[in-house]
Amino acid sequence: MKRGMVFPGQGSQSIGMLADFVDHPAVSRVFGLISARCGRDLRELALTGPTEVLGETTVTQPLMLAADVSFFEIYRDAGGQLPEVVAGHSLGEYPALYAAGVLDLPDLADLVVARARLMQEGAPEGGGAMAAVMGLPEDILLALCRDIPSGTVEAVNFNCPGQVVVAGTRAAVGALIEQVRAAGAKRAILLPVSVPAHSSLMRDAARGFAQVLAGVRFRPPRIPLIHNADLSTHLDPDGIRQVLAAQLYQPVRWTDTIHLFRDRYGIQEIIECGPNRVLTALGRRCAPDLEHVALENASVLKQYAH
Repeated sequence: MKRGMVFPGQGSQSIGMLADFVDHPAVSRVFGLISARCGRDLRELALTGPTEVLGETTVTQPLMLAADVSFFEIYRDAGGQLPEVVAGHSLGEYPALYAAGVLDLPDLADLVVARARLMQEGAPEGGGAMAAVMGLPEDILLALCRDIPSGTVEAVNFNCPGQVVVAGTRAAVGALIEQVRAAGAKRAILLPVSVPAHSSLMRDAARGFAQVLAGVRFRPPRIPLIHNADLSTHLDPDGIRQVLAAQLYQPVRWTDTIHLFRDRYGIQEIIECGPNRVLTALGRRCAPDLEHVALENASVLKQYAH
């Protein structure tokens, strides 16, 4: 059975997400290195919180990088084979770079720390916001985004049929929530983030990030990696740099990504490598004909690491 692998990003963090693996050597090694790079004890935060700190962009991004890479290393240590193709949702694209052999962990950690800082610094004055909208046709949602009279709000994550995330200035996102509820959306909820990721408000951050990327040495991926920004794979370092910078202000088309796993690469089974099975739930809605598995605990990992 041909296997793909996906890595979750912000929103999958939670207190206790390392419960089954907290004493594994890979967790100590990976969390220790990335904690030193960002100046926070990420392992302790993952174990005890508090939740509001876990939701801070400059914490969440290195934290989720550490969690996803740890899960991948545990999987590999248990005998898990490299997948045929990888992808990551937003920040999850960075552990996917690691799995594909594009960057070593120290360089990757420094890159994610810089990304988080630039995104936080680039957030609009007064705060950005993101919200998930469920059960509203995309054309209606896009029209409502265009019609908000002041501020910026854009559709930025096309997660699965019936679920789209919007981002923008806090007031505009709040106004949109009221509009979509009136238009018949099943749910519309603010997400616990302050940065309007993947929206045009991140263009300045992307320009700063491009300068950081220019100083990083990238290797060609050893396995295909589908990038968020253009749904393509890139072998040359300049191409990888360009799509990583563009990812900050362009939408994540996750439904299309999952379809590419199936239609372009013939993947039959998709494993989520990271905590809390968010992408597994989305994947089942995107492609119910595929097998979707979350490596969320030791028993599942033992079953699928072969």
